[in-house]
Amino acid sequence: MTRHNGRAASGDDHPGPDNTPRLRLKPKAPTTGHVDGAWWPRSGDLSHELPDLLAVLSVRLGVVDRVMYNLAEWATVPRRLTTGGRAVRLDGYTRQPANTLQVRGMNREQILLLVVPANTDPDDAHEAMMSAAAPGNALTVDDLLAAGARS
Repeated sequence: MTRHNGRAASGDDHPGPDNTPRLRLKPKAPTTGHVDGAWWPRSGDLSHELPDLLAVLSVRLGVVDRVMYNLAEWATVPRRLTTGGRAVRLDGYTRQPANTLQVRGMNREQILLLVVPANTDPDDAHEAMMSAAAPGNALTVDDLLAAGARS
């Protein structure tokens, strides 16, 4: 099997991920609820996990400009990450809601994701992700994670 390196540098091409991220998004429609979907990273290393996530999200957002995350939830992260031939600003905040990641495109469109902790039981993670991505779902981040843990 030939491995496809889909990392594009510019233009309207969207760089493809090297590894498919565990991601579920609500359908592109009027925004409902607290989050636009959910992401279940494989590790707590944000700078390692982001390139593949951003490659997928760029299909919806276009060129990704900025990522905002909760400082307490990730290991040390650089201020910028080069992916797809572009620098993306990474901003950690103590006030960023827990278990969320906000991704903003150059066009100012943004996606707020529930971040399911990497060490979550697979069945619980699946339940939380499916709930977060359900059209019309309006559960809070805490309720989504608790619902996954109850299943």
